[in-house]
Amino acid sequence: MRRFLLRRLGFMVFTLFVVSVAIFAVTQLLPGDVATAILGQQATPEDLATLRERLGLNRPAHVRYVEWLGGALRGDWGSSLRLGVPIGPLMLQRLERSLALAGFAFALGVPLAIGLGVVAGIYRDRLPDHAISIGSLLAVSAPEFVSGAVLIVVFSSWLRLLPPSSLIEPGANLVQSARYLVLPALTLMLVMLAHTARMTRASMVEVLGSNYIRTAILKGLPWGEVILRLALKNALLPTITIVAINVGWLIGGLIVVETVFGYPGLGRLLIDAIENRDLPLLQAIALLIAFVYAVSNLVADLLYARLNPRIRYS
Repeated sequence: MRRFLLRRLGFMVFTLFVVSVAIFAVTQLLPGDVATAILGQQATPEDLATLRERLGLNRPAHVRYVEWLGGALRGDWGSSLRLGVPIGPLMLQRLERSLALAGFAFALGVPLAIGLGVVAGIYRDRLPDHAISIGSLLAVSAPEFVSGAVLIVVFSSWLRLLPPSSLIEPGANLVQSARYLVLPALTLMLVMLAHTARMTRASMVEVLGSNYIRTAILKGLPWGEVILRLALKNALLPTITIVAINVGWLIGGLIVVETVFGYPGLGRLLIDAIENRDLPLLQAIALLIAFVYAVSNLVADLLYARLNPRIRYS
């Protein structure tokens, strides 16, 4: 296991290096001029030249990449071109809010999705299975901005139970902000719930048809013990992969959801960086997202071995 972990960590570092090169290259190819975006169309050529010199935009790309990567490894992400503040504290503050929203959605969605998948698998081709399958198809078919708008209309306009936006005061803590997280968390949860429930249902159907489950039933083991101790443990293996993939999807979904609800998280900060051509901020957020996705896949692989002792890594 130790060799596997070290090998995967090395592969993750190499992957992040390749991603960092791709991120830096893509941001350099974006249309438009950074200096013009900062100073505006009315800026004089002298002012533009001075700003390019101050930002180091006149230096070769490979020199700027090495300086940017070295600063990132030291924890120095530079300063935002638009906001004029250090990127590190700003990004961590927004990341904390996005993690709170994503954690809320995961805490609600993953257990519910697994439970629905188990019920659908047990009652295969019967009414509960059909109801869950149709509901999951409807959930996965609707984009986040559509489901978010529907939730706003229902819970804010009609029922008046929850606020339509998630604009949170800068000093508000998580408890004070809980009611502002409900609608965006539900929006994130719907598509994640659909994918996870369908995968769990397919795994449960396959496991329940296996020989060792039939043997356990014939031996007289209680049905609940067969489901929870035998079937569910093996059915969760493919589900872990879907949950890990959902971490990467969740980051993309956060961008849409945070924009719809005006939530001040990392996704909204990424949109602001793109709109204002704030390249240092854009590069830092993109690399952070790649890091989160790589770590989630590593955790998923480790959970495989935890749930199934037959799996060994050399």
